[in-house]
Amino acid sequence: MAIRLRSLVPDSFVLMLAGAIVIATVIPVGAGALRIAGIISTAAIVLLFFFHGLRLSREAVVAGLLRWRLHLAILGFGYLLFPLGGLALMPLSAAWLSPMLVLGLLFLGVLPTTVQSSIAYTSIARGNVAAAVVAAAASNIAGVVLTPLLFAAFAEVGGGEVDLSSIVKIATMLLLPFTLGQIARIWLAEWIERWRSVTARLDRLTIVLAVYVAFAQAAQGGLWQQIGGTELAILGGLVILLMLIVFAGAWGFGRALGFDRGDRTTLLFCGGQKSLATGAPMARVLFPGPEAAAMLLPLILYHQFQLIFSAFIAPRLAKNAAEAEENVAVEAAAE
Repeated sequence: MAIRLRSLVPDSFVLMLAGAIVIATVIPVGAGALRIAGIISTAAIVLLFFFHGLRLSREAVVAGLLRWRLHLAILGFGYLLFPLGGLALMPLSAAWLSPMLVLGLLFLGVLPTTVQSSIAYTSIARGNVAAAVVAAAASNIAGVVLTPLLFAAFAEVGGGEVDLSSIVKIATMLLLPFTLGQIARIWLAEWIERWRSVTARLDRLTIVLAVYVAFAQAAQGGLWQQIGGTELAILGGLVILLMLIVFAGAWGFGRALGFDRGDRTTLLFCGGQKSLATGAPMARVLFPGPEAAAMLLPLILYHQFQLIFSAFIAPRLAKNAAEAEENVAVEAAAE
């Protein structure tokens, strides 16, 4: 109950994001200052993905091969079935939302899973934690390449247009520093472990800065004159609907594949959650203009909703797992 109640209160990170959006909206920023902030944000994103590569243990990647079937299911669900759910909602969303918000829902669907929260909720629900660690890492590695490619493909199906040259930017600004970080692990593995908490703070600051720059540009472009309170409420309802469909689909998908309860739990949280930590920097790269803010709105809402919903279902799953283990023990004793 305490976990569930705490989930209803926005954490400090969510409050920082809200503060960045409010400041970017109500305090005008000059073009020169905004340009400097954009340069700083871009540099921070490059450094962020270098540290992502530096922190990821190769041993964790190798260990993931031992449960390849589960990891393929998580990647398939997260990068194919999840965005198909968003595409299925497109006729409904297109009737109520502006084109950029509709594309934002598609962008949400092709992002990688979260790292910290998917692992944490898998642990609370008594799922396969080791597999969740590897799955989160694999999803985020794959996302550097898959997210822009799949977004372009799904957006084209949905009638949108995406500049494919942005994939080159992704490769230069995200994949290259990530690869250099993996190489640098040869010399800096011990150093990064000692400073892991400091680099984790860099993650959050980079996301907040990316969100601030996106919404400052959007405020200059008149975003809030184009999106009203009614449209935001409709967007929130559609995001919740998508989340419920996705979580139910992930659990059913795991059952259809014959996974045990532990692996289904891992698939549920790693397949149903989406990463704001990766999504915000990618949006800044893919959509360097004011439209980045509109693209981020569905993701920001989904981020908070997924934490609340996961906090409600994880203890329930843990209780069910404990009861199932107890029943097995009783039956074994009776025999």
